[in-house]
Amino acid sequence: MQARIYHNPRCSKSRATLELLQARGIDVEIVDYLNEPPSLADLHALLAQLGLRARDIVRSNEAEFRDSGLSLESPDEALLHLIGANPKILQRPIVESGGRARIGRPPEQVLELFE
Repeated sequence: MQARIYHNPRCSKSRATLELLQARGIDVEIVDYLNEPPSLADLHALLAQLGLRARDIVRSNEAEFRDSGLSLESPDEALLHLIGANPKILQRPIVESGGRARIGRPPEQVLELFE
């Protein structure tokens, strides 16, 4: 099995999700999205795999979001551009595998991808 994780090593949920995947023997490609922000195309692909809207992958409690002038009701495209410019506001972790994705909150939720 193979997976990709959008990972923030300073986030406890992200670390726990990565450890959970590795403990199950899943080959994990780690994307340090804070240093290598996902492109707009990557974000669109993630939304399609998650089956969610942009507002669902925004960390609305972050100052970068609050100071942006946008709201969770803003158009998806505007929110995706904001995430691209401020990757810190991307919900984490996100795990992709087999054309599907899940947010690791709680970490065990990502295991649905491997059932």
